[in-house]
Amino acid sequence: MALLYKSDPDRGRRWQALFAEHAPDIEFRQWPDIGDPEDIRYLLAWQPPEDIATLLPNLEVLFATSAGIDQFDPGVLPDGLPVVRMLDPAIEQGMIEYATFATLWRHRHMSDYVRQQHDRHWQAHMLVPAGRRRIGVLGLGQLGGAIACHLKGYGFQISGWARTPRNLPGITTHAGVETLDAFLSECDILICVLPLTRDTRGVLDHALFERLPQGASLINMGRGDHLVEADLARALDSGQLSGAVLDVLAEEPPAPDHPFWHDPRILMTPHVAAMTQPDTAFPVLLENLRRHQRGDAMIGQVDRQRGY
Repeated sequence: MALLYKSDPDRGRRWQALFAEHAPDIEFRQWPDIGDPEDIRYLLAWQPPEDIATLLPNLEVLFATSAGIDQFDPGVLPDGLPVVRMLDPAIEQGMIEYATFATLWRHRHMSDYVRQQHDRHWQAHMLVPAGRRRIGVLGLGQLGGAIACHLKGYGFQISGWARTPRNLPGITTHAGVETLDAFLSECDILICVLPLTRDTRGVLDHALFERLPQGASLINMGRGDHLVEADLARALDSGQLSGAVLDVLAEEPPAPDHPFWHDPRILMTPHVAAMTQPDTAFPVLLENLRRHQRGDAMIGQVDRQRGY
């Protein structure tokens, strides 16, 4: 019985050492050295091979190396193949850290001070107390909920929106499309951590920006395809939005002539909000492997119709 790993080769070597130490009964193979494909029962991958159905005829479970699976092409996955997302606690911690940094970056006028330093201009900006700053988290799944709860500790007014009802102590929650307008109208800083689905692709568009308070900020930690980039530029130019922090873009890296490179109102980072760490992810993955071997339900199995 073998597991095939198809992702970053440097981290792959650490995965291999962990399997050798803690699960020697599961042979670890690293792409593209797959050996006899009929031995492979499990695939751990950022993106599976396009010919997965014929290449791995005995595959039983596809494990994602990420918390989301929107990078998978459903058309190439065999019907009925279980797909399990990564539940690495380091991902949650990384997302919390990044959301905190990005929120404080916008809350404390850091982009203005960076620009002023470049211009050799010394000017203080009025500080808005945290209790008067309204932070909205768009998407209240495991990651969004953790971000909302953490930011609450800074004294911000926190609200969140999800497709279905959520109950988070001390946080105002909204559920369903009919509540989206009310939620957006109270977001000085909007943090997007939605999963990417047919319904959420392009959700960060002109119509949504117009429902935010004038001068609001955007933080996108979901996926690049959530954002209509031309609409963001338009909202910044009109003053409807005052700035943005983007960890994800539709094309990564963006083209050299992409206008966001040179826009001081936008901070871009190269998809680094959170990264799967083998040492913290391995216990969760191994538990799911043992669950599957026992015939028990796996944690984090994806509803392939919904996409999360």
